[in-house]
Amino acid sequence: MSAYQILVVDDEPSVGRAIKLILKSDGHDVQTVPSGNAALALLEHRQFDLIITDYAMDGMQGDELASRIKQLRPDQAIIMVTAFADDFNIHGKSSGGAACVLLKPFSIAALKEAIARILPTKKPN
Repeated sequence: MSAYQILVVDDEPSVGRAIKLILKSDGHDVQTVPSGNAALALLEHRQFDLIITDYAMDGMQGDELASRIKQLRPDQAIIMVTAFADDFNIHGKSSGGAACVLLKPFSIAALKEAIARILPTKKPN
Protein backbone atom coordinates (compact mmCIF):
# COMPACT_ATOMS: atom_id res chain seq x y z
CA MET A 1 0.00 0.00 0.00
CA SER A 2 1.37 3.44 -0.88
CA ALA A 3 1.60 6.26 1.64
CA TYR A 4 -1.37 8.63 1.64
CA GLN A 5 -2.40 11.87 3.30
CA ILE A 6 -5.31 10.86 5.57
CA LEU A 7 -7.58 12.94 7.80
CA VAL A 8 -9.36 11.22 10.70
CA VAL A 9 -12.40 13.02 12.14
CA ASP A 10 -13.65 11.65 15.46
CA ASP A 11 -14.89 13.37 18.61
CA GLU A 12 -13.54 10.52 20.76
CA PRO A 13 -9.79 11.23 21.08
CA SER A 14 -8.91 7.61 21.86
CA VAL A 15 -10.57 6.38 18.66
CA GLY A 16 -8.84 9.02 16.55
CA ARG A 17 -5.48 8.16 18.12
CA ALA A 18 -5.99 4.42 17.56
CA ILE A 19 -6.84 4.87 13.88
CA LYS A 20 -3.90 7.25 13.49
CA LEU A 21 -1.46 4.74 15.03
CA ILE A 22 -2.74 1.95 12.77
CA LEU A 23 -2.38 4.04 9.62
CA LYS A 24 0.96 5.61 10.57
CA SER A 25 2.36 2.09 11.04
CA ASP A 26 1.72 1.62 7.30
CA GLY A 27 3.63 4.82 6.53
CA HIS A 28 0.68 7.14 5.97
CA ASP A 29 0.70 10.81 6.97
CA VAL A 30 -2.29 11.06 9.32
CA GLN A 31 -3.89 14.07 10.95
CA THR A 32 -6.78 13.96 13.41
CA VAL A 33 -9.42 16.56 14.24
CA PRO A 34 -12.25 16.34 16.81
CA SER A 35 -15.19 17.70 14.78
CA GLY A 36 -16.75 18.26 11.39
CA ASN A 37 -16.21 22.01 11.69
CA ALA A 38 -12.51 21.50 12.41
CA ALA A 39 -12.27 19.21 9.39
CA LEU A 40 -13.92 21.76 7.09
CA ALA A 41 -11.61 24.51 8.37
CA LEU A 42 -8.57 22.34 7.69
CA LEU A 43 -9.84 21.44 4.21
CA GLU A 44 -9.82 25.14 3.29
CA HIS A 45 -6.03 24.99 2.97
CA ARG A 46 -5.08 21.32 2.80
CA GLN A 47 -5.99 18.34 0.65
CA PHE A 48 -6.14 14.72 1.72
CA ASP A 49 -6.23 11.50 -0.27
CA LEU A 50 -8.74 10.05 2.20
CA ILE A 51 -11.00 11.27 4.99
CA ILE A 52 -12.18 8.83 7.65
CA THR A 53 -15.03 10.25 9.70
CA ASP A 54 -17.12 9.02 12.58
CA TYR A 55 -20.88 9.18 12.07
CA ALA A 56 -22.14 10.12 15.55
CA MET A 57 -20.37 13.31 16.61
CA ASP A 58 -21.52 16.35 18.53
CA GLY A 59 -22.35 19.35 16.38
CA MET A 60 -22.07 17.99 12.85
CA GLN A 61 -22.64 14.30 12.22
CA GLY A 62 -20.50 12.37 9.78
CA ASP A 63 -23.12 12.15 7.04
CA GLU A 64 -23.52 15.94 6.99
CA LEU A 65 -19.74 16.36 6.98
CA ALA A 66 -19.39 13.91 4.07
CA SER A 67 -22.11 15.72 2.14
CA ARG A 68 -20.48 19.12 2.69
CA ILE A 69 -17.08 17.78 1.67
CA LYS A 70 -18.55 16.25 -1.49
CA GLN A 71 -20.05 19.65 -2.40
CA LEU A 72 -16.57 21.19 -2.17
CA ARG A 73 -14.61 18.24 -3.59
CA PRO A 74 -16.84 15.76 -5.44
CA ASP A 75 -13.99 13.26 -5.93
CA GLN A 76 -12.88 13.20 -2.29
CA ALA A 77 -12.53 9.64 -0.93
CA ILE A 78 -14.41 9.24 2.36
CA ILE A 79 -14.90 6.32 4.74
CA MET A 80 -17.48 6.60 7.50
CA VAL A 81 -17.24 4.59 10.71
CA THR A 82 -20.20 4.05 13.00
CA ALA A 83 -21.52 2.02 15.89
CA PHE A 84 -25.06 2.77 14.69
CA ALA A 85 -25.53 0.05 12.07
CA ASP A 86 -29.31 0.18 12.42
CA ASP A 87 -29.37 3.77 11.17
CA PHE A 88 -27.88 2.60 7.88
CA ASN A 89 -29.29 -0.93 7.57
CA ILE A 90 -32.84 -0.45 8.83
CA HIS A 91 -33.55 3.27 8.64
CA GLY A 92 -31.77 3.80 5.31
CA LYS A 93 -29.62 6.64 6.62
CA SER A 94 -27.50 8.23 3.90
CA SER A 95 -23.74 8.09 4.16
CA GLY A 96 -23.54 11.58 2.66
CA GLY A 97 -21.46 10.27 -0.21
CA ALA A 98 -18.96 8.18 1.75
CA ALA A 99 -17.55 5.38 -0.38
CA CYS A 100 -18.16 2.86 2.39
CA VAL A 101 -19.40 2.56 5.95
CA LEU A 102 -17.39 0.50 8.45
CA LEU A 103 -19.24 -0.75 11.49
CA LYS A 104 -17.60 -0.33 14.91
CA PRO A 105 -15.91 -2.23 16.25
CA PHE A 106 -13.98 -2.95 13.07
CA SER A 107 -10.80 -4.90 12.65
CA ILE A 108 -7.50 -3.47 11.47
CA ALA A 109 -7.80 -5.76 8.45
CA ALA A 110 -11.27 -4.41 7.61
CA LEU A 111 -9.97 -0.82 7.76
CA LYS A 112 -7.00 -1.65 5.53
CA GLU A 113 -9.24 -3.53 3.08
CA ALA A 114 -11.60 -0.55 2.83
CA ILE A 115 -8.69 1.79 2.13
CA ALA A 116 -7.30 -0.57 -0.50
CA ARG A 117 -10.71 -0.75 -2.23
CA ILE A 118 -11.13 3.02 -2.30
CA LEU A 119 -7.63 4.26 -3.07
CA PRO A 120 -5.36 3.11 -5.86
CA THR A 121 -2.49 0.86 -4.85
CA LYS A 122 0.03 3.20 -6.45
CA LYS A 123 -0.29 6.87 -5.67
CA PRO A 124 0.08 9.05 -8.78
CA ASN A 125 3.06 11.43 -8.81
